[in-house]
Parts: sequence; C-alpha cells; structure tokens
Amino acid sequence: MPISTIEWSGRKIKLIDQTKLPHRLQFLCCKDLETLWKAIKRLKVRGAPALGIAACLGVVLGVGNSKAKDYREFKIDLDKVIDYLSSSRPTAVNLFWGLERMRKVACVNSDKPIPKLKKILLNEALRVIQEDKSLCRQMARFGSRLIKDGDRILTICNAGALATADYGTALGLIYRAKEEGKKVKVYVSETRPLLQGSRLTTWELKREKIDVTLLCDDMAAELMRRQRIDKVIVGADRIAANGDTANKIGTYNLAALAKFHKLPFYCCAPFSSFDLSLNDANKIPIEFRDGKEVVEIFGRRIAPWGIKVYNPAFDITPNELITAIVTDKGIIRPPYKKNIRKIFSVKCKV
Repeated sequence: MPISTIEWSGRKIKLIDQTKLPHRLQFLCCKDLETLWKAIKRLKVRGAPALGIAACLGVVLGVGNSKAKDYREFKIDLDKVIDYLSSSRPTAVNLFWGLERMRKVACVNSDKPIPKLKKILLNEALRVIQEDKSLCRQMARFGSRLIKDGDRILTICNAGALATADYGTALGLIYRAKEEGKKVKVYVSETRPLLQGSRLTTWELKREKIDVTLLCDDMAAELMRRQRIDKVIVGADRIAANGDTANKIGTYNLAALAKFHKLPFYCCAPFSSFDLSLNDANKIPIEFRDGKEVVEIFGRRIAPWGIKVYNPAFDITPNELITAIVTDKGIIRPPYKKNIRKIFSVKCKV
C-alpha cells in the first residue's frame, strides 16, 4: 500500500517523522514555518520529491498569516518565506523548483485579491502532490521494463514512498515490477552515517512483503564479485544537463563498482530533479553536515573526542557510469546531453 508521506491537514503540514523509523510510525504536524524548516534540516522529511512538496506547502504555511493589503506587500512576505526555506538544505533541486513554482504562480495571479491569491497557492501546492503521485507511477511504468523476473537489485539510501508523496522513484520501479508479477530480491546498502537504507528502505520493502536483505556499505563489492547482483537502481537529488548526478553519499561508490563488474546502473528521478541550468556537476552545491552524525550512532559516541570529520551528505556520479536515467517522460540513454534536452523539449508546467 502507498504511504502518505506529507500532506496538508487543517492549515498544517502533516508529515511522517522519518527520524522515528523503523521503530515508530509517527507523524509531525508543522503549524509554523520554523517547525517545517527544522524538519527539513533534521531530515524528519527528506527525499528530493518530498522536499519539493514540502517547499510548496511551506509557502502556503508561511504566507497564511500575511496581513498584506496588496500584492506589493504580499510579495515582500512571500520572498521572506522563500528565502528562509531556501536556507534549509542546498543540494536537492526539487526544493528550489517548488519554491520557484510557487513564486511564479503568485506573480501570474498578482492582480487577484490577497485571500484569493492565498487559495490559489494552496491549490497549486495540492496539485504538486497529485502530480508527484501520478509521475512516480508513470516513471515506474517506464522503468519496470528494465527489471526481469528473478532480478537481484542493489539500492542505496531511500528512494521510495518516504522520499515522495506516496510511491517512490527507484523503489517505485520495484513496486511496479511486483505488481506485474515479477519476483525480485533487493539488497539494501545501510547508507552511513544516517542509515536511511537500514532504517527506511528495509522498513518499506518489508512492509510490502518484498524479499529484502540489508548489507553494510562496504559489502557491495564482494556481493558483486560473487555475482549476486544483477543491477543497481538508485534515486537522484539533482541531475545536470549532461547527466551527471548528485545523490546520497555512497552512490558514486556503487556506480564505479557496477562499471567494473559490468552491471547496469540506473538512476531514477522526475523532471523536477533536473537542473538544466548546470552544464555538468561541477557547480552542484554539496551539503556538508555536522560531524556529530558520523562520530555518534543513536547518541552513543564511536570515535575519540576532538577527531576531525569529513561529512558530505551527497556525492557526484559522472554520466559515463550511468547506464540509463528513468524519468516520468521516458528512459534516457547516452548521449545524455543531447537526449536530456530532447526529452524535456516540451516545456514542463510551472
């Protein structure tokens, strides 16, 4: 069954607190912008498409109490909300895509009375949620053809229902394959330091009664050497115009290993994860997080005091390591620069 990750409920944003999983399925109600900002920063809500939704709903939440009498005053409030939410996390382009989408909708409707404009923004945010549900399933229909009956699939982090409105990107392909009657086995890399694979992806797959096995991040190479993996399927937080991809730290490792072992490596992402303003990955902003996440596990210290820590949340997978990119508009294969432009030649609705 799909999981409703984030929704609008009675003038509040209701979302699954993903830091409580897998022990408790607990919801957090964000009644103000600061609570939502902290939820994004602390990964209570995470996953590129879900962050795009959070951004749209956050705008609605943030301008809800605006006392503006005209659009000029309203835009000042709107810009403050957008700037504040923009400061939460830098890498997932969906967050900024969602904020800019709401800004454009407000601009197009600048002649409307402020109460009407607020309602238009809410309807747009709700539309984004419905779009995400639809395009994830469309992506799954395209991508499931890449999965054969009996496949053994390796994934990292969480690109499932918890990362979207309710279905998933990379895991959506697996859910669709199951719906089509295919039997697959999924290996999940734990995804240090915050264990999204261990805590979230295994929880989702087990819930869906899909054969799932957890492994430490450094076990993938040996699994491939033993020929127990048929393909790797991952999500993405930002994709440049040439197909270079930013995803959870450790993805690049798996792509390089897959190339060495001659295994297909597939990336799955909706159109909102593409940043065509960047020619390649060199200018993708990589989030660096608190070293505490590395030296502590569930509050218990595992390293000496004062040790220096390197903690990027994402890495870059060069396009030459990617076999194909699955999108809601179809499957893109090399040459990526040409074919990405071609598949997105029809202007997306914003």
